[in-house]
Amino acid sequence: MHIRMMKRSIVLIALCLGASARASDYCIAVRKAHAASKGWKPVVEALQGKYKDSAVLLYDDHPGEILGELKRHHPRYTCFVSPHEGVTRALVKEIHIMTRALDEDPYTDTLWGILTGYDAANALTIARQADPLTVRKVGSGTEFATEMVEEGVWYCELVKNRVVMKKTGEMAREMKGPDDTTKPLVDLLNEYESDLFITSGHATERNWQIGFRYRNGFFKSEAGKLYGEDTVKRRHPVASINPKVYLPIGNCLMGYINGPDSMALAWMNSAGVHQMIGYTVETWFGYGGWGCLDYFLEQPGRYTFTEAFFANHHALIHKLKYAPSRGLAFDRDVVVLYGDPGWAARMADRPKAWDQELVEKDGVFTFTLRPRRGAETFKPVNLNGSQRGNRPIVEMFPFRLKDIEIVDDHGLEAVVADDFLLIPNPKVCDPKKIYAVSFTATVM
Repeated sequence: MHIRMMKRSIVLIALCLGASARASDYCIAVRKAHAASKGWKPVVEALQGKYKDSAVLLYDDHPGEILGELKRHHPRYTCFVSPHEGVTRALVKEIHIMTRALDEDPYTDTLWGILTGYDAANALTIARQADPLTVRKVGSGTEFATEMVEEGVWYCELVKNRVVMKKTGEMAREMKGPDDTTKPLVDLLNEYESDLFITSGHATERNWQIGFRYRNGFFKSEAGKLYGEDTVKRRHPVASINPKVYLPIGNCLMGYINGPDSMALAWMNSAGVHQMIGYTVETWFGYGGWGCLDYFLEQPGRYTFTEAFFANHHALIHKLKYAPSRGLAFDRDVVVLYGDPGWAARMADRPKAWDQELVEKDGVFTFTLRPRRGAETFKPVNLNGSQRGNRPIVEMFPFRLKDIEIVDDHGLEAVVADDFLLIPNPKVCDPKKIYAVSFTATVM
């Protein structure tokens, strides 16, 4: 198969990946009992309606039973559908391991997510969401790079009264906020209608502690409802219906579902969260969470939420292979993505630190980086958090390749897998260096 790609092919790639998944590239994995149940059968049918020729893979007890079928399909996306009672740490780990076993390389071979909810009705709302999301407004309880978003507000978890606001078309400005930011943060969901919400700091599967170094309120969950509880114990219910994505990048246990009162379920059920990540354990290293900011928010428009999560996971696996550490091994199988992985949510496009482009001519693919910030090009955009910056450059392919041979990577130590390319972060930008990788391959 021969493909001729347009000159500005990064635009083409973005369009391919931003739209709904190609039908033949989408698998729905679900227990037989759930696929036939009154509540969950419509969830599966809703996904089938979005992805017309998707394959439904049924298993009795464990997803591992369908490994052979999954290998045969080798889909771009795999959605694991389950009531929340079946979503355990063991399940998350099993899926991580299984989805790295579809071919010979050590990387995840299908972009996957677990579609669950407080109840089947909640999951059905998420499954039916078809229109893509462009993230224009960001609300946060921790610092983020405001220059990379159209508009947003963040309340500092470290310094009392510190709040930074950026309005569309303006520079960010720092202001003095209230001592207790519980209600303002709730308002970012209910009234401001954030498209992306970000949190960090201390948390459990039942609450989020808003202040890290000073006394502040909490977000708590109960029976699928999220609410803020301020320092004088007043409740501020969260009732937000606009579809959004959620990055609890530095929170312990936000992805751990151990009952109907879990925070993850409340975010999905009463805060309008259609995709989120989360640690299923206590976090201490941070690579699997914080790095999602590097790809999703700090390279705005380049990746969908799902792609950003897996770009960061590819980066983790790559680093674990060449510079193994206990922290990387700890993070590898404990962070989960909830939601329909084929649903496209991405940041509004903005200038990035570098441009990247993939073109093909006569069977030779050439990937090129164009620095846009001079000597600062490959330096971290923002250092708030843990394990920040210096992530590899990742290009997701809108197709699968085979018979790959690198012709010249100009010393960049590139990895070219069947569905992505990775270059270790150069860190120093040399104006005389060629940042390009050429390789031959056949499109499958």
